[in-house]
Amino acid sequence: MSPTTGLLLAAGEGRRYGMPKALVADSEGPWVHRAARALLDGGCQDVLVVTGARAEEVEQLLGQMPEWGTGQVAAVRCGTWARGMGASLRSGLTSLATRGRTVPRRAVVHLVDLPDVGAPVVERLLREADAHGEQTGQVARAAYEGRPGHPVVLGQRHWEGVLGGAAGDAGARSYLRRVEPLLVECGDLATGEDVDEPRSGTASIT
Repeated sequence: MSPTTGLLLAAGEGRRYGMPKALVADSEGPWVHRAARALLDGGCQDVLVVTGARAEEVEQLLGQMPEWGTGQVAAVRCGTWARGMGASLRSGLTSLATRGRTVPRRAVVHLVDLPDVGAPVVERLLREADAHGEQTGQVARAAYEGRPGHPVVLGQRHWEGVLGGAAGDAGARSYLRRVEPLLVECGDLATGEDVDEPRSGTASIT
């Protein structure tokens, strides 16, 4: 299996939610912890979390994870996070691309506000990406009842194309539309729905 880094986008201010979703917790713990562990347990060797809004608080929360400081979980701040998801994705991919000898061969892009997407989704996505890697160049996307969603596997050869179109809230959308990634059905494992408004049982960490 290729060296794989999870790229967790957690920089947004959560305008509709009323607070950054990287600081939300429910009965199963902080969402940012859960998303990072889904990536690690699903097959990523390490996770880079992109922070932005209230970055210091998010990073303090990440510091409570036993994986923090071991090289398994780290963070990079996106100074332009207010410009949208595209800026966060650009910041994260640029950081990975400049890691020298430790540049991963692929990244698994995940979002912090998908609390029901766990390790089984990541594991299936990576397994299918490996099985079809020669044809796709390691670009694959989780789908839920046929609807494309996250996480998304991006082989290193696709990063330049993604960076060329990453702007606003579109993220990698325009690039993925062009290359037609392998869709991996995961609707039996999760809904893949992002949470945009507070739900019963959730609370702020701070």
